[in-house]
Amino acid sequence: MNDYAAFLEGKRHLGDDYGFVPLWMPDFLFDFQQSLIEWSLRKGRAAIFADCGLGKTPMQLVWAENVARKANKPVLILTPLAVAAQTLREAEKFGIEAGRSSDGTVRPNITITNYERLVHFHPEDFAGVVCDESSILKNYDGRTKATVTEFMRTLPYRLLCTATASPNDYTELGTSSEALGYMGHMDMLNYFFKNEQNTCKPVLYLHRGQNFQRNYERAKWRFKYHAEQPFWRWVCSWARALRRPSDLGYADEGFDLPPLIERQTVIDCDRPMDGKLFVLPAVGLHEQRQERRLTITERCEEVARKVDHDQPALVWCHLNPEGDLLEKLIPGAVQVKGSQSDEEKEERLLAFANGEARVLVTKPRIGGFGLNLQHCAHITFFPSHSYEQYYQGIRRCWRFGQKRPVEVDLITTEGELEVLKNLQRKAQAADRMFTELVAHMNDELHLRQDNPYTQEEKIPVWL
Repeated sequence: MNDYAAFLEGKRHLGDDYGFVPLWMPDFLFDFQQSLIEWSLRKGRAAIFADCGLGKTPMQLVWAENVARKANKPVLILTPLAVAAQTLREAEKFGIEAGRSSDGTVRPNITITNYERLVHFHPEDFAGVVCDESSILKNYDGRTKATVTEFMRTLPYRLLCTATASPNDYTELGTSSEALGYMGHMDMLNYFFKNEQNTCKPVLYLHRGQNFQRNYERAKWRFKYHAEQPFWRWVCSWARALRRPSDLGYADEGFDLPPLIERQTVIDCDRPMDGKLFVLPAVGLHEQRQERRLTITERCEEVARKVDHDQPALVWCHLNPEGDLLEKLIPGAVQVKGSQSDEEKEERLLAFANGEARVLVTKPRIGGFGLNLQHCAHITFFPSHSYEQYYQGIRRCWRFGQKRPVEVDLITTEGELEVLKNLQRKAQAADRMFTELVAHMNDELHLRQDNPYTQEEKIPVWL
């Protein structure tokens, strides 16, 4: 019996330990941060899903410093655009040796660069890699995501840090697992999930100059019967998730979020789409995009009225005409858009972060990841179907360390009300998913005895 139990235990898909005992643990870290660093260093290849303001930057710097000391070889930290400068400032603040590079030059100890510059570096020059805001990989094209995954593949030490690993889709956790060298994305789907439609959409990836085909899920996947508990146990074997220190059993003192005030403004444009007698809800993506383009002027004018004050304001948009008009309507606004060079984008993002510009106008996929903009407490947003973009856009300002209530103005039209409803539905799904992940993690760690997902087995009366 014991042999059979050992056999079953060996069949479980759990992340092994590939790391080492920490060599250095500075006293400027909080207790929960020390715990996460110690665990991730022992794992060697791990993911930390910690909410905004919980100190992912100092944690990844200390992790990288330990790896560099252990392997006597540099560590590479990959960040979104403009976050590299903030990471470098944090390293200087904590006395950790680090340098920034954009041309492939390897700095002593820790090298910091942007994801866009990874093509200039070689994995054999490093002992480990850190992906800051790793969930951003889902927003890159297949080529960039494949390049990052391939770069990490041969490195012995890997760390993923993000606030939203998978905001409303469990299956996207497979991209993190694959990057860390555990179960592949499609392997994970086939092992734990069932494709209800029994179809996959093929996507073409470009990988180091060669084309290859790979199946990627676009169908609806659901847990296999009895597979949910093993799935969460597997995720918790290589990842830790927390929205507050108490999720790991530590005190929340000093980590309190200020109020978040969300206001919805629905504009009555009284402008039906072509061929329509009345303004009707935009149902499909085509109609929604048409509605958005038809109402650019009205929506942008409303945003300009909302930010007509003397305090910093963060204005998110999705279309180039929206950004151009907003920059024109809002005095002193600076816009960051795709046509600008990386240097110009970073200069403008940092100008707002440093308080040199009062209003920033940009798209969530450009400036929505990693930046600490807590000096700002007013945000405007045009709702879209991407909950992750909305969440990340809000959390640039609404984060631990913010002292003022954060006001969010959602500007939409009658025709786009279905978009707003879908966004709200995804927000509820994201909260449920993160709650489940934390609950299962705590259950595995025996941190909480009243886990609502752990129920006592009951034997039927007829047995």
